Amino acid sequence: MATMPTSTARRANGGTAAKILDVAERLVQSRGYNGFSYADVAEELGITKASLHYHFAGKAELGEALIKRYAERFINSLREIDKDGGNAASKLDAYAELYAGVIRKRRMCLCGMLAADVDTLPSALRDAVRAFFDENETWLEHVLEQGKQERELRYEGRARDQAQFIIGALEGAMLVARPYRDADRFEASARRLLSTLAVPQTASR
Repeated sequence: MATMPTSTARRANGGTAAKILDVAERLVQSRGYNGFSYADVAEELGITKASLHYHFAGKAELGEALIKRYAERFINSLREIDKDGGNAASKLDAYAELYAGVIRKRRMCLCGMLAADVDTLPSALRDAVRAFFDENETWLEHVLEQGKQERELRYEGRARDQAQFIIGALEGAMLVARPYRDADRFEASARRLLSTLAVPQTASR
């Protein structure tokens, strides 16, 4: 019996694998992990389920590939924010904009949707979701510390705790805005959240 290609080799084939990931990502962001099947992806792409299994042996492997690709894109976006420079407040604005860009497409954060299904996820996916949020918290922690040191931001307690609060608030704002299909509702909530961290100009002089 011929051996199956490794997941890395299958993804390296390009083309079909990338299309599978694109469709599956959109389905997870709109329906959740338990709301789509291989049959849904196969039907949309006009391919067989056997072809899906060739590229991704099972739904768990597909989920891991989705999180890896999504996390890499998100972390690259954070690096671009750092590369662009700017003060801590502008970095937080850019961070919130990453979420706003997703909800404007009538989607949710991929890892936020997966977190909603965490009790039914394979352990590897649960670990990957936690790792995504941990990396975000670490980045936000550094931005918050920068802002406090430069007297541009104010908050009580540890920067890490505040970072966790920001992520929770933004994910929650997305969830509440979703049934209204209203990105403006999310953006207004994000602005109010970030405004509570800003040091008034008169106080920073």
